[in-house]
Amino acid sequence: MARLMPLLVPTVCAAPAAANDHRVVIYYQTTNYNNSATEHVSLLPLVNNAPVSVTHVLIAAIHLIDDDGGVHLNDYPPDNARFDQVWSDAAQLQAKGVAVMGMLGGAAAGSYKRLDGDAASFEKYYGPLHDMIGTYNLQGLDLDVEESMSLNGIIRLIDRLKKDFGSGFIISLAPVASALTEGGGNLSGFSYFDLEKQRGSSISFYNGQFYYGWGDASSASDYESIVDDGFAANKVVMGLVTNPSNGGGYVDLNSEAPVLQELTSENPSFGGVAGWEYFNSLPDSNSPWEWAQWMAEHVRSAAAMSGEKREISTTEAVWRRVRKAGRRVRREAKRVYRDYIA
Repeated sequence: MARLMPLLVPTVCAAPAAANDHRVVIYYQTTNYNNSATEHVSLLPLVNNAPVSVTHVLIAAIHLIDDDGGVHLNDYPPDNARFDQVWSDAAQLQAKGVAVMGMLGGAAAGSYKRLDGDAASFEKYYGPLHDMIGTYNLQGLDLDVEESMSLNGIIRLIDRLKKDFGSGFIISLAPVASALTEGGGNLSGFSYFDLEKQRGSSISFYNGQFYYGWGDASSASDYESIVDDGFAANKVVMGLVTNPSNGGGYVDLNSEAPVLQELTSENPSFGGVAGWEYFNSLPDSNSPWEWAQWMAEHVRSAAAMSGEKREISTTEAVWRRVRKAGRRVRREAKRVYRDYIA
């Protein structure tokens, strides 16, 4: 891939979609049906079926590698012909006000290890990522760190992205939901509490993964724990599995509706929802754009029904304080154990 000017900033497109007061985020990894080079999974129904419900589309997954130009989108260079329609669709979504971002990392480890080395190593692997962002006019980057990385390393990456692409460049992270609670399980190595303290102003939102056992989306409890432990509701997006074949922890839409109602009534600034992933989303896997419409309608209607913030009952408040105390004990127990084995 040809190197671009060092400070190429993604073009500013239309204002973000305003059909919904809360984020509706879609992860878009399966870009072709059955791994075909020609059977494209189109994003255009997301904007061709009014109203436009999706607010952010995250094109996944970007991997930094040691050959083949230094960067892949899934298994191929991003300029492979199989992605031509992806980039065309992305531009049309941006023209309709949808923010189109990339997603770096995920389950395939290696990208963040490469970015966590010395200055020379960082520049080697950051360069192709920088060029890809500029070439395809990505408006932000979702950092899905599912391998150990240092706090200094993730801060260096965030700072460099903001420096190179400007303050309007969107940065989100995708921790497992438990990593946003005190002492909870965490795949990333660094503390999200420490990251939020040091670079919270540079991070737009967190796409918490409430699936695969790292969080439960069938009730409001795990989300409430995150808010109780200090993360602002407007920065926490509830990540959901859109189809049971996409991973463990799927919650059917009829069961999710009252959870959204509860979360929105208690948190008027509820950060929204994210779906993993687009191509086979229910309620109709043949019309995957309907997931975004369903989510937007239910979150919006929940907000309209809620009116002012609902105050929780005394009993619930007590139980939430008890759970919070338990999480603090868990955090301290882990700290003592780490100190002991160090």
